[in-house]
Amino acid sequence: MEFWVIATLLAATFQTGRFMLHKVLSLGALSPAGSTFARFAYAAPIAVVMTIGYLTLTGVGFPDLTPTFWVYAVWGGVGQALATSCVVALFSLRNFAVGLTLMKTETIMTALVGMVVLGEVLSGWGWGALLVGVVGVILLSKPPKSPSGSFLNKGLALGLASGVLFSFSSVGYRGASLEIAHADPLVRASVTLAVVVTGQALGMALWLAWRDRAQLGAAWTARRTGVWLGLSSAAGSLMWFTAFTLQTAAFVKALGQIELILSLAASVLFFKESITRRELAGIAVLTLGIVLLVLA
Repeated sequence: MEFWVIATLLAATFQTGRFMLHKVLSLGALSPAGSTFARFAYAAPIAVVMTIGYLTLTGVGFPDLTPTFWVYAVWGGVGQALATSCVVALFSLRNFAVGLTLMKTETIMTALVGMVVLGEVLSGWGWGALLVGVVGVILLSKPPKSPSGSFLNKGLALGLASGVLFSFSSVGYRGASLEIAHADPLVRASVTLAVVVTGQALGMALWLAWRDRAQLGAAWTARRTGVWLGLSSAAGSLMWFTAFTLQTAAFVKALGQIELILSLAASVLFFKESITRRELAGIAVLTLGIVLLVLA
């Protein structure tokens, strides 16, 4: 088995575990914002140590960071923080598997944003994949207990918002890493990760100190779970970056959709949640649309 496949499978596993921990924390004393802060606060030291360790082992000095880097880094960091808060809030409205599936609309949103903002042209195959994805979203839109025909609801809005915001963060992170003048992609990726996640931790700490100071103490109280959240976050990011350096993004993203299968298993086996036939169909159709789009 090629190593990029192993790295992608590990990345999907770590990411599923991270969101499971987010849901566990959000069901306890932490709000969506508090759970998001815990992720960044406990991941930042790990990301910094990994980056310093890699730079030391390779004998590379810390690269210069341009003003454009900081613009992209802030854009990506804010987008990811808001997107994560949306996903965690969504977990209180829909089951775990549906929440992660709606989050995966990021791929569809990225294609639409690229078309509108960057003027990128979609092929006929790409348009077909988008339509398949839209059908999946429609199937997932109605919560099991909602009135018949209810399409627009808070859960759907949070899921689609997270997809849009994650697509913005992806563009921001890519732009930031490309601004680092170094041939080694792991140097660019690790430095970007360390800078962004540290900024996110500080930014969320200031926000909570202003708006909800009690969540800072709650995040510390939940440190036994928070440490694992930070570890899974840092390990997942490292595996994604590794996979993207070894294989084209389309193949990595396509294989990465195995995360949705893992989320189904977690939803049923760990959280003991029920999944309706409509939701299963929606997950299957939306997953198919995403895979077709990334391979288009």
